[in-house]
Amino acid sequence: MKRLFAAAAVLALCSHAAFAGELTLFADSDFRGARVTVQRDVPDLNRVGMNDRVSSMIVQSGVWLVCEHAGFGGYCAEFGPGEYRGLPRFNDSISSVREVTRGGPGRDRGDYRDGGYRNDGYRDGGYRDGGWRGDRDDRRGGDWRGDDRRGDDRRGGGGDVILFTDANFGGAEVALAGNMRALNDVGFNDRASSMIIREGRWELCEDSDFRGFCAVYGPGRYPGLDRMNDRVSSLRRVR
Repeated sequence: MKRLFAAAAVLALCSHAAFAGELTLFADSDFRGARVTVQRDVPDLNRVGMNDRVSSMIVQSGVWLVCEHAGFGGYCAEFGPGEYRGLPRFNDSISSVREVTRGGPGRDRGDYRDGGYRNDGYRDGGYRDGGWRGDRDDRRGGDWRGDDRRGDDRRGGGGDVILFTDANFGGAEVALAGNMRALNDVGFNDRASSMIIREGRWELCEDSDFRGFCAVYGPGRYPGLDRMNDRVSSLRRVR
């Protein structure tokens, strides 16, 4: 019986290893220069000598969250299996990486570009193949409060994310505490130009129903939204 349990344990470990994600980071574009391959979360790339050095990468398996600060902070985006010869938004700016869904070869790749992705590998409010699914209300409308007042981070009632129509946290605002399939429902479609995230990591998408180009943002103050300026039509919490 002990041998049977031992064999089962070994089989489980092998199975886990077979489906663990794998990511190779390169110091230069076109997969040149120093490299490091990771199969687990790396909250600080200083540990492997690659902090702010990555210029290209290959995602062999899984979906990986790439962040500009240690501890998975700052601007983040997710990349699926594929080869990335250049990383315009992240060139020499990556400080931490972690796998967000597991899976071996054959997962949906999607159309990743500009440091974000088109979420063709998503459906029904979550990842395919048993990955993340939203744990919050996915109804249209969600929990929100519109407001034109100005103030500091304490405004916005109980919202986890606050959107503003103008840069530098100016103009009209709306505070959200749940997923929004269509920002039209709160009069904010294609209007957001800055944002404050109090809690969680949020996926912002240019089309309704979490489609089109998307990018993931963590807690912090964003006085401008760059690529997403006046283009956000839906958003949801992913962690």
